[in-house]
Amino acid sequence: MPSQEHEVFVDMFRGRPSLAAELLDGPLHDHLPDYDEVHLASADLADVVPTEYRADVVVTLTHEGSTVLAVVVEVQRRIDTRKLLSWPAYVATLYARLNCPVTLLVYCPQRSVVGWAAKPIVFGFPAGHISPVAVGPDQLPVITDPEIARRLPELTVMSAIAHATHPDPAPLLEALLMAYRAVEVDRAALYHDLVLMALPNQTRKMLEDLMTATNYTPRSDFAKHHFAQGKMEGLAKGLAEAKGQDLLTVLESRGLTVSDEARTTIVECSDLDQLDRWMRQVATVERVEDLGGPLAV
Repeated sequence: MPSQEHEVFVDMFRGRPSLAAELLDGPLHDHLPDYDEVHLASADLADVVPTEYRADVVVTLTHEGSTVLAVVVEVQRRIDTRKLLSWPAYVATLYARLNCPVTLLVYCPQRSVVGWAAKPIVFGFPAGHISPVAVGPDQLPVITDPEIARRLPELTVMSAIAHATHPDPAPLLEALLMAYRAVEVDRAALYHDLVLMALPNQTRKMLEDLMTATNYTPRSDFAKHHFAQGKMEGLAKGLAEAKGQDLLTVLESRGLTVSDEARTTIVECSDLDQLDRWMRQVATVERVEDLGGPLAV
């Protein structure tokens, strides 16, 4: 079942279809065709085979009324080899439906997934392939310009999350507040909840102080969402579970032995900072116990 974090990112693309083009503009540069409009399209990609395929989001770029590019958008939080079978079907079905070039854009909130998602998917003989455009934290710009934040609010939210450990977070946070002001109150509250869960404690406190200093919090509707404890706790629990599963995925991909006790410790950990520390160390340790904290012998 998709996580709450996954659904928030998907909602970003559905609420602002041009976000797909904004992300592609970095990796593709001059290869992105000229377009004047971006539209949300049906994400149902059924074909003649009785198998149901549904992408996260599909958008189309049009120029003077003609579709010049279709984009299949997938939010991928962890490695899932089943996608190597469904993604080519998405692209081929959309190509047959719209008779235009199709790009597969995979947004990966976790750095550990980007390299896997970017690998060409080879099929057929002689070999044919599909090359996904994978975008993760390292591919996202550091947005500090308030004017850019106002024009590209969703990209600014992604930037703040991706660069949560930036050595000088203040300009990013100031741009983030401008992004909040550029969207509806309910959507700003949803984005803010997601950002809070991603920020380290010190940066989270800096953001809250900045919101107070700029008199941002008194908007009643926003405050109602912001301080809805049940919702915050639910998002924190969901994010902790997701981070734990991501950690287990990396450990298993490295071939490290994960005991039942260690697996339980990781799955039941609700300390987001501890999970982040483990994730930063997981690429270099030789044993699960070397991660330290509650996992240490």
